[in-house]
Order: sequence, then C-alpha cells, then structure tokens
Amino acid sequence: KGSALGGPLTYTLSLSVYCTAWTFYGAVGNAARSGLEFMTIYLGPTLVFVGWWWILRRLVAIGRAERITSIADLISSRFGKSPGLAALVTGIAVVATTPYIALQLQSIATSFRVTAGLADATDPALAFGVAAGLALFAILFGTRRLDAAERHDGIVAAVAFEAVVKLVALLAVGGFVVWGLNGGVAASAASVAASDLADWSAGPGRWAALLIVSAAAVLCLPRMFHVMVVENRDPRHLDTAAWAFPLYMAAMCLFVVPIAATGLERLPAGANPDLFVLTIPLAEGRDGLALLAFLGGFSSATSMVVVASVALATMLSNHVVMPLWLASKGRGGATMSGDMRRAALRARRGAILGVLAMGWLYYRATGGGAALAAIGLVAFVGIAQVLPALLAALFWTRATRAGAACGIVAGAAIWGWTMLLPVVGGAGAAGLVAEGPFGLGWFAPSTPLGLDGDPLVVTVALSLGLNAALLCAVSLMSDPTAMERLQAARFVHVLDRAAPPRPRAMAAGTGDLLVMAQRLLGYREAAALFDRHATVQDRPDGPPEATAELLDDLERRLAGSVGAATAHAMVAGITGESAVTMTDLMAVADEAALVQSQAARLRAKSEALRRTTTDLRTANAELTRLAAQKDVFLSQVSHELRTPMTSVQSFSEILMEPGLPDEARARYAAIVHDESRRLTRLLDDLLDLTVLETGGVALTLETVRLSDVIDRAVAAATAAGAGCLTVARDRRREEVAVCTDPDRLAQVLINIVGNASKYCDAPAPRLDIAVTTGATAVHVDLEDNGSGIASGDRAAAFDAFTRFAVAGGGGRARGGAGLGLAISRQLMARLGGSVVYLDGRPGGAFRVTVPTSPAAMPRTAG
Repeated sequence: KGSALGGPLTYTLSLSVYCTAWTFYGAVGNAARSGLEFMTIYLGPTLVFVGWWWILRRLVAIGRAERITSIADLISSRFGKSPGLAALVTGIAVVATTPYIALQLQSIATSFRVTAGLADATDPALAFGVAAGLALFAILFGTRRLDAAERHDGIVAAVAFEAVVKLVALLAVGGFVVWGLNGGVAASAASVAASDLADWSAGPGRWAALLIVSAAAVLCLPRMFHVMVVENRDPRHLDTAAWAFPLYMAAMCLFVVPIAATGLERLPAGANPDLFVLTIPLAEGRDGLALLAFLGGFSSATSMVVVASVALATMLSNHVVMPLWLASKGRGGATMSGDMRRAALRARRGAILGVLAMGWLYYRATGGGAALAAIGLVAFVGIAQVLPALLAALFWTRATRAGAACGIVAGAAIWGWTMLLPVVGGAGAAGLVAEGPFGLGWFAPSTPLGLDGDPLVVTVALSLGLNAALLCAVSLMSDPTAMERLQAARFVHVLDRAAPPRPRAMAAGTGDLLVMAQRLLGYREAAALFDRHATVQDRPDGPPEATAELLDDLERRLAGSVGAATAHAMVAGITGESAVTMTDLMAVADEAALVQSQAARLRAKSEALRRTTTDLRTANAELTRLAAQKDVFLSQVSHELRTPMTSVQSFSEILMEPGLPDEARARYAAIVHDESRRLTRLLDDLLDLTVLETGGVALTLETVRLSDVIDRAVAAATAAGAGCLTVARDRRREEVAVCTDPDRLAQVLINIVGNASKYCDAPAPRLDIAVTTGATAVHVDLEDNGSGIASGDRAAAFDAFTRFAVAGGGGRARGGAGLGLAISRQLMARLGGSVVYLDGRPGGAFRVTVPTSPAAMPRTAG
C-alpha cells in the first residue's frame, strides 16, 4: 500500500486533477480561437512548481503541523482561528467552483451525446445521473472516516489512474493527427503555419493576467489544495512533483496546436472546436480512438468533480454546518448528549450532495449554453482572491485578520461585479453590464472606473491590486490578537522550528475533554490519545492531567475532523479559555520575549567585550614586539655610529701629535675623511629610513626611460669596483617608459648592484639584468653568479641592520650598515612597486617592479 498508493509517482499524478475537461477539451478550442493563449493555463502551474517550490514546501509543512483540512482552514488557522474568515473563504470557493462543476457535467453529457451520435447534446437527465454517480463515489471513498486530514487512498488512486487515462488519450489523438492524418511533424507544422493560429498575437497584459490567475489557481483551488497539501503523505514527494508535474503538463499540451489546426482544416465550418479531440477521430471513422478520447475527457471531468466536491464538502461541514450546530447547542454543546461524530459525517455527506446538486442546477438553469464556456477563467480569477491572504499568512507576521478579510471581500466584490455577473446574469443583465446601474457608466461591469480594456486584465488588476492594498493597509492600522501573533510565529517559521508552544488555560476537566473526544473521534481513537498522554505523564493507573500538551494534541486531532476554527472553539468552550485569558498569556509571552531580547543584548555586549579583549592582547603583543625592535635598533645604531666616530677620534688625536711625517699625516687625514663620509652616509640612511617609515617622503614623479635609470645606477655602483663586476644587459628590452622618481629608483638599483659587487663570491663576478614588460608594470630582475644569500637569512633580508651572509662563504658577512635593502623596500612601496628576493635561483637574485603609468601609483606618492 505504501509503495503503490503512497509513493511520489501517485502523488504527482494526483496533481493532474488541475487538468479538467476545460483543459482536455477546452485547450484545443482555446487554441483554435486564440492561438497560443491556451499555454498560459499550463505555464502558470509550471512556474509555481519550478520557481515557487519553496512556497509549496511551506504549505505542506504547515498542513502537517496544524492538521489543515482545506484552504479555508489554513487561512482561518493563521488569522486567529477565525470562524468568520473560514466561512468567507468557503463561500467564495463554493461560488467560484459550483459553475465549474456544472461545466464538467456539461462536458460529460456533451461528449457522451457526440460519441453516441445523438442530436441533443444538452440532456439534464444524463447530467443528473452522472452527478448522482459521482456523489455516491465521493461519499463512499471520501467520507468513510471523519478525519479529513486522513489520506483518502481510494480517491487518490482513482485520480492517479485517471491522470494516466487522459494523458494517454490526448497523446493518442495527437499522434493520430500528426502522423496518421498529416503525414508527420513537418506536414503538421506546415498545416499550423497555414492556419489562422499562425497570425495570432496578444498583448503582454493578457498573458501576464492569465499567468497570474493560473499560478494562483494551482495554489488556491480547493481541489488542488486538497491533493497537494491534505493528501500529501511525505514532504519529500514534492521533490519528485517539482519536475514530474511540469513534464506532465508539457505532455498534456504537446499536441494541442496540431489538433486545433487539423480540426479547422478538415472539419466543417461551424464545428465546435472544444470537441475537436473527440470529433476528429469520429469524422475519420476511428471509433476506438474516439472512445479512448471520450474516456480521457470523462476522466478529466470526473476526477475534478470528485475531489472538488470532497474538498468543498469538508469546508462547508467544518466552517458552516458544524459551527452552526455547535452554536445551536449553546456553550456546553461540545459535551451535550448526541453523537457529534455522526452529525459531522452526515454534514459532510450532505455537503457533497449539496455541492453536486448546485452544480447540476446551475447546468440546468443555463441550459449548457455559451455561459458555461467562459466559467473556467471566471472561477480562476475568483479563487485567486485568496492568494494575497495566503502569501501574507506564510511570510508576513504583521498581517491581521481584519486586513485579510477586508482584502478578500473587496477583491471578491470586484470579481463578482465585473466577471461573475456578466456570465451568470446572461442576457437579462446585458443592459446593466453595458451601461451600469442607473446609467452610471463608471460602475458598469464592462467598463469599471471607465477602464475600457480587456475585461480579464482589468478585473485581475483591480481586484488583486485592491485586495493586496487593503490587506497591507488595514493590517498596519490594526493590531493582531494574541492568537494571531502566536499562529503567525508558527506559520512564518514553520520550516525553522518545531512550532513554539502555545500557553493554555488549565481549567479543563479531563473527563469533559474525554467525553468530547469520544463523541467526535470515536471511543478507540480518543482512548488511545488519552492513554498515550497518561503514559507520558507517568500516570498508568489514572487519567492524564489537562496539560498544555494534551490540549494542543487534542485540538490538532479535532482540527482534522472539523477544522481548526471549530476545534479551537470546542476546546476553548470546555477549558474556559477566553480573549482575556489569552491577552494575559500574551503579556507573559511578551515579557518572556523582552527577557530574551535583553539576554540577546547582553550576549552581544559580552561578545563585543571578548573581541575588544582579544584586540587589546594583540595590540599589547605588537607593542612588546616594537619595544624589543626599538631596543635592538638603538643598539645597532649605537654600534654603527661608534665605529666610525672611534676611528675619527683616534686618528685625529694622532694627527695632533708633533713631528708626524707628512706621508703619515696625509694617510691618517685620508682615513679621517673616509670615516667622516661613512658616518655621513650612515646618518643619511637613517634619516631616509625614518622619513620613509613615517610617510613623509617627497617624490618627484616623471616619465623616463628605464635604460637611462639603469645606466646611471650601474655607473654609480661599479665606479669604485673599476670593472671587478661584469654587468650583462639587453638594452633593447630596457627601452620602455616608466612613471617614477628617477633619483629614488636609481637609489634602489644602486643598492642592489652595489650588494652584488660586494657580496658576489664567484671567481669572475657577473650580474645579469633582465627586463620584462607587463600590462601595468615593468619587472627588472638582477641576478649574480655567486652563492646568493644564505637560506637562513632570506626571511630577514629587508630588515634594518641586516648584513648578508654569503651562502657558500662560511657565514661571513661584509661591511655596511645593513640599511640599503630596508630603504629600498620602503622606497619601492612609495613608488607603487616592490622589491623582492627571488628564491630558487643559482645566485643572489632580486626583482624590482616599477609601474608604467600614474594610475598604478599610490595616493601618497608625491
């Protein structure tokens, strides 16, 4: 049973109840009259299942959590479990669906007469027999159990089977038309191109309106809500339906256009295009195929009538009949003698008979004429008036019952005046439709507010626009009740939580609750429910206490039988819950929410303090590191200054001695001069490094040739060496313009070339300078043929006072203060470039990156 009747395939096929006789027969007729407009009836649901799948997921989750029995029950439950709102939605659904049921009865009667070759295609007696048979089927398989939230396996299986029948029938007729009559796809395409269908055009407004109402229909039609939400066994079945149902819809409309074009071409003028699916096989003598087409149309109509009658009967019973019955019993009606279970079942079965009787009476009153042909769209627009309230129920916690009611009433009034009245009133209302009441043209149903356009577009825009506007405006101006606030949280956050517990009054006696449960659920179900809670409460020998959990569970079980609003009224009648009690409880909930809000603020402050503490620790560690660096820096500066100053002092004292030979005096004076110059250079480097690190350096930017800067640097760095270092260059690659400070760039290159001259330990020192040009910068690679910097020193190569240890030189270091590369790194950062040491090269290698345009320069440069 679980795999056959409860699987995702059966669930998906049951959704085909959307495709009624209006789509099975009428899609072809619509295509013959209006071209591709018929596609909107299929595209709307497809867009919902593909793009609004998350809305369907919410609906199913709410249906399971709240034991929802109908679209009216969902709206009522969300907005404070309002009986009045449930009755309002029920009334709109009945008014919109009853003529639609009449349309299905007409299609069955008409197709039977055409298939049987009878002249009279409108026989009320035949339609009455069909309605009676469908009522019996719906009663047998739809009301065997009182709990409407229980799955009706028989009905679902029948609908799924009929879905296969109508799809096979439509595909068979379509295949016969394309390959049997037209000779293939190409010939069928030519037939379509030659027909009036190829000349069809319509404005985007009508397409948008049709898409909106068909998308709304798949969410709000009672029959669609019933099979999609109430009959859903597993939310994961939606995963399959999300792609399988759109494929089913695509298959249903695959051959609509070829059938319409072929019917217009082959059948006599004046033939009813709504019956082309049936009359084409009959005209070609294919009686078996015609019978299959008749069964397909019959399946489309009967599945809709059965499911719609069960859904409407549930709504009428739960939201009209049972509330009136309870009201007639007074406040103690929930526990008075009398079998409520039997009364509820009778109400539901009577409602099924009443719905089908109303459909048959409407069919008989209209005589099956043209008025029924337009009722499909009329029903779609009418039921679409529930859509704004439905979306607000799912996503807007501020929406109120008053806002939802005002929006639905206003939208339904506009729909009834502009669309329903012209169809239902017929010829008798022609004057009123055209001229308006008392000649007031602005109020005429055909031109409301003087809008002379497509009636469908005008009605959809006015009704849904005013509906949504009033819903928002009235909701913002009114305060939700305590129950509305609680239910809003349960609905809007249904996917994020198990629903928040609802505080309940505990004045109920367990005995009264058990009596009420037994009268409605039956002795066994009620006993099982109370025994389960007694076990949970560890009371095996006595009845359970009337806890909030028991009351909520009982109310959910009753909601499956009589609807959320009626169930809440019944339980509240026994427990003594009232608006005052709920207000007090809501105050407690508000206080708890305030405590939670304050706790959240304290947690936020604690987190901020934790982050501040972490930042302070990091800053303290950085200050400690900088202090240590300062001590090392001062120590190194002192050492570097003391060495030349000691030499200057010592040799100056020697020069002051009398009788010093002139040759020695000249030699010692030269030493004093050299050490003074060394001291001056050291002080200049320290000053440069300080200015660079504080960002106070002034740069003079200009566009120069890179080769000129390299010439200058090589000449200055190798002058003292007098040819000890061989420099290899490719001058052709160096002929590139760069935007830089040439003096500062030359200083960087002099440092690197000078280091190569001092540190390269090769027998014949050589420096290769290679230039490569990129999109925004030029790279200058300077690589010598020595051993390079020792691997342990490379990480600190650009730190101040770092001297190079040659990799192959036993760790020896050569003269200099070790400030050159530190200054070079700071300079290149100010110039918008960089200088890095290149690992993985045989010798010592540096790369200097220079920007080619001012756009790459930092804002601080200059």
